[in-house]
Amino acid sequence: AEAGGPRDTAPGQQLRALFYALPPGESSFRTLEEVPDYVEKSIPFFITFIGLEFAVSWIQKRKLPGRINDGISSLSLGILSRLPDVLFRSIELISYIYVWNNYRLFELPWDSPWTWYLTLLGVDFAYYCFHRMSHEVNILWAAHQVHHSSEDYNLFTALRQSVLQKYTSWMFNLPMAFFIPPSVFAVHLQFNLLYQFWIHTEVITKLGPLEWILNTPSHHRVHHGRNPYCIDKNYGGTLIIWDRIFGTFEAEDAKVVYGLTHPVNSFDPIMLQLRPLAHIWNTFWATPGFCNKLSVIFKGPGWGPGKPRLGLPEEIPVITGKEVPFNPHVPAYLNCYALVHFAVIVNLYTELLASLPILSQGTVLLRIGFIILSLVSFGLLMENKSKAGILEIIRCLVFVGVYKLGYFRSQFSFLDYAYEVRHFYVCIDY
Repeated sequence: AEAGGPRDTAPGQQLRALFYALPPGESSFRTLEEVPDYVEKSIPFFITFIGLEFAVSWIQKRKLPGRINDGISSLSLGILSRLPDVLFRSIELISYIYVWNNYRLFELPWDSPWTWYLTLLGVDFAYYCFHRMSHEVNILWAAHQVHHSSEDYNLFTALRQSVLQKYTSWMFNLPMAFFIPPSVFAVHLQFNLLYQFWIHTEVITKLGPLEWILNTPSHHRVHHGRNPYCIDKNYGGTLIIWDRIFGTFEAEDAKVVYGLTHPVNSFDPIMLQLRPLAHIWNTFWATPGFCNKLSVIFKGPGWGPGKPRLGLPEEIPVITGKEVPFNPHVPAYLNCYALVHFAVIVNLYTELLASLPILSQGTVLLRIGFIILSLVSFGLLMENKSKAGILEIIRCLVFVGVYKLGYFRSQFSFLDYAYEVRHFYVCIDY
């Protein structure tokens, strides 16, 4: 890498970064500009581990770990959550750097192992606090619930993220900016996120003594459950010690049923992001009394007038074990169609990231708009909505038009002609 630029990471280092297993000597940097983009470089490993999960699940249970519609929905939400970062630098880093530059009290050495381990604990504790608040404060839950909306539990679920959550989580990290260098913070912010990828699986059962210290697949399955015993438990990111200290730990017991206590029942990524906010808006105006209106926003999602802050546990729906995930019947060819075209959008998204420095702002906005339009269209197709066909015709016509004008190009030149022909015939078929 050029002096002052991001450092390259070897595949072995990148793999260990997924498990928070890069020691201080390999992951300490003097400046923020030198810090690698560990998350982006992990994409090949995400794909590899998803493939392994499918293989192991088939060997163990003779079934796949998820469904096409739910998997595409999770990936759509993951892409959607990253699109703001295409246009703007992460608010988490912007706010942190501002406090560091203007208000830091003292500066810990960037190359000290003690600084590295202190930041590990600080970032993870900040995550625990924010994560817990995201379940206990209704307006924060409205953003975070996106991650819990899947009724499957697999590595795709790890990628199901909120667009809005990052605009509140940054506040919890600011105390560290008074003394921890941004370069150290940026490393651990990524490691904490990457660690949480591999724990979203059912193919790993228990990890022995590690269960006492680390957040594990077993602990995190409980967190994603809608069983009464699972609600508001196991908030840890990398470490489970915070839950054990503050009384929010629960061991995995009865079979976990995943998803929200009141499912949204949609694969439309915009609906999944915004419907809870619309519910808060409607409840706010329907609730009498100014203080009660504020409680709608700042107390728990289960709160109502006359109830405790977090609502009544007896109002949590009972789990019978016969719950059926939202799974509208669609023809097999439509699932295949959505899968193929989603792969096209993933290719366009990765090409956008790769060519971002040379694209005009207008082209970037056009591509982002088309990606969002496509993700919504796929969601409606998988719900078998009547208006999905019309929206898909519009989407394909837009694709052909902007493709002919040169605004879209694949990273793989041999696919250019295939994309154009495929979308043209789709328009004819519809």
